[in-house]
Amino acid sequence: MSNYETSALNKVVRGSKRATYDIETINEILDAKFLCHIAFTWEGKAIVLPMAYGRFEDKIYIHGSLKNRMMLCLLEAGEASISVTHLDGLVLARSAFHHSANYRSANIFGRVTKLEDPEEKMAALKCILDHMIPNHWDNIRQPNEKELNATLVIELTIESTSAKIRAEGAVDEKADYDLPIWAGVIPIKEVALAQESDELLKGTAKQVPDAVLEYVKRNS
Repeated sequence: MSNYETSALNKVVRGSKRATYDIETINEILDAKFLCHIAFTWEGKAIVLPMAYGRFEDKIYIHGSLKNRMMLCLLEAGEASISVTHLDGLVLARSAFHHSANYRSANIFGRVTKLEDPEEKMAALKCILDHMIPNHWDNIRQPNEKELNATLVIELTIESTSAKIRAEGAVDEKADYDLPIWAGVIPIKEVALAQESDELLKGTAKQVPDAVLEYVKRNS
């Protein structure tokens, strides 16, 4: 088992019993979905925005326009903080104080660099798309030179991270267990519904790619 080293930056202080620094566990959290939230500072204001990402080994890739203020702020700072959270259930306790949620979350810290090489940029964009829909890259028209030049791609190298996981039922005060109040967990799952084909599809394009069908099947 290999862990990230703990530091003042990534150490989980509150609820430390739910913390993990295990690299494999954290990668599983990162790979489970493709949406993260990224914090940055713009003109002295703290801002958090959602962003699609892709992961390959210890690299996180994000992309945007050349004038994207978040991307430019990250490059100016030279580092970034990314948060990924999956809600797995609502925990309903006997008391209002002990209501909670089951979740898996990871906070990522690392240095960022701008990808300049066209091949590296294309590989990063493939990573992001295939992170969303595995093996879908070969089903699409890939970016042309003009589109590639108009896209800013950032690579974040993971340097420090931690995860926090809650996966249990309600925890109440001992005196409350005899109260005539229901307690339990409502599991939460994000599911995919059947694909809806674009009305303007023509000819063989009407055939749904296997990657799309597999994604729907696996996430339904």
